[in-house]
Amino acid sequence: MARAHIEPYVETNVAWKRMTLPGFGKGMRYKMLSFDTDTGACSMKVMFEPGYQLPPGMSYSEMEMFVLSGSLTIGETVHGPGAYFFVPAGVCMPALVAPRGAQVLMYYNYGEPSFVESDSDHPDAERHRYTAVNAYDDLSWTSTNFYPATASGCLVKVLKFDERTQAFTFLYCMTPNFWQDNISYHDCAEESYHIWGGGYFWRPPYINHGAFACKNGTLALGRTDSQLYNHFHFNPWTTAEENLSRAASRIQHWKPELYEWVATGDHNHPVDFEYPDSHGHAHGDVPHHHGNHDYGHSHGPGRRRVRRKK
Repeated sequence: MARAHIEPYVETNVAWKRMTLPGFGKGMRYKMLSFDTDTGACSMKVMFEPGYQLPPGMSYSEMEMFVLSGSLTIGETVHGPGAYFFVPAGVCMPALVAPRGAQVLMYYNYGEPSFVESDSDHPDAERHRYTAVNAYDDLSWTSTNFYPATASGCLVKVLKFDERTQAFTFLYCMTPNFWQDNISYHDCAEESYHIWGGGYFWRPPYINHGAFACKNGTLALGRTDSQLYNHFHFNPWTTAEENLSRAASRIQHWKPELYEWVATGDHNHPVDFEYPDSHGHAHGDVPHHHGNHDYGHSHGPGRRRVRRKK
């Protein structure tokens, strides 16, 4: 993803901007947290002014939303702080009203923010993936399932998990006096918004971070774009290129047959038989190359975005 490394970013004193894209209506303001210059995908803090209304409709890109403060009435249900929504591309949402106003985090994952008034799903929509849950009230804290594990005192609530990419969205907390004394990097991009205390980062893959200390505890919303694996070490001066090379070397030793198969010129176009029409390129799929062969396949519509209606 073509997003710059931004860390840390505190938006508290940044002025709100009016949302002017078609469909969203008056009374919606935003602060851009990070932005993909290639696809228009973005992460925003959004303020709905008291009385804001949005009719039933859908987006061409999948969207996630987390309520920070205030409340939203969606259809006939009132959603307060902690409410989380994962809305696949093309899934029609009921009318939205913010009677007394609200502040939310909004993430458009594979395309620019869009809204089209509609009372039905797009033909390509995957409604079975839609999620609505209150992260504060409906889920229990668990220890992290990252491997290797973080230090004790870090707890998570998983809100969304993508079985194909292993990307996930999660609420996490660190208890007072949490600390971890090593350096870490990951094979995925990751981002986090600190609900307690403010602050945001978007961190590309293979960037060193740590060590960590948290005197008073924290609560945050985190996201990754693929599997999160903790590559721990103790050298804060290694570059992203060196970290990537180390990660590739580890794969070579851990999965030598797979590494050799992927690396050879005759087998550089892996296909997942569970997703035969998803071969990469943009729109949230994994990039690939064709080597010296013509594999004669088609690129069906990705499920991360849906085709615009003509």
